This record gives sequence, structure tokens and C-alpha cells, in this order.
Amino acid sequence: MKRFTIAVTFIFLAAALGTAVPAAAHCQIPCGIYDDELRVQLMEEDITTIEKSMTQIVALGKASPVDYNQLVRWVMNKEEHAQKLQDIVTAYFMAQRIKPATDQADKAAMNEYLHKLALLHSIQIHAMKAKQSTDLGEVATLRDLVAQFRTAYFGEEAGHAH
Repeated sequence: MKRFTIAVTFIFLAAALGTAVPAAAHCQIPCGIYDDELRVQLMEEDITTIEKSMTQIVALGKASPVDYNQLVRWVMNKEEHAQKLQDIVTAYFMAQRIKPATDQADKAAMNEYLHKLALLHSIQIHAMKAKQSTDLGEVATLRDLVAQFRTAYFGEEAGHAH
């Protein structure tokens, strides 16, 4: 009976997770409510959370006995924040904020546009890699890429404001 209860619980959990609708990073209408700098700060916060999750996963994996409940919770936390990072990149910056050069013959404008897209694409890739491992090198790479994107997006003078 206990196995049946566990099996039913897992089936309901899988069904609930499989039908959950993720929240979008932005409503994609020109509401003027969202703040670009805040989105970048949220990306940085997600990276810090990924880092904390990775260190906890490694520590919990070395413990004896392993606390699988806590281990799974930290893995899920890491996944969630890597996905949030990807959502901000895709649904906010790539879909709405990064505009193509109006004159595609303008090499400087095209290079600026392509540079921003390349940085965002790299953030996407390294967020995916962070999901797949506990390699803190991915965290360092993400921090560097977000810093580069901040400069490319806001310009040298914008700096970092908290």
C-alpha cells in the first residue's frame, strides 16, 4: 500500500509540474512599468542564487548520510534561477529591448546590435550549462557576461547602481 501511495503521489506531482505555466518576465506590451537596470540587477541576483545553490549541492553531496530532500531542493532552486535568468534575457531583452539597426548598411549600428545579441546568447548558453552542473566557473562566466552586457547596453558611463 505504501508503494502505491508513493507512486500516486509522484504521478500527481509530475502532472502538476507538467501542466504548470511559467510566469513571463514581462507582459510584452508597452506599459513603461519595467526598468532595464532592475532587470540587470535581477539577473545578477539570479547568478548569486545559482552560486549559493551550487555550493550547497556540493556540500550536501559530500555529507554522510546525504540529505536527499535538501539536495533536491537546492537543485530545483538552481534550475529555477537559471531559468529566470534565461527568461529575462529572452522575454525582456531579446524580444523587446534590443532593437535591430534601422539602417542595416550602417556597420557601426549593426555591430552594436550584433554585439548585444551575442552577449545575450552567451548568457543563455552559460545559464543552460549552470543548470547542467555545479561548476562555479559558469557562475564567474555569467557574472562577466552580464557585466559586459551592462556596459554594452547602458554605455560606459552608466556604471552599476545599487
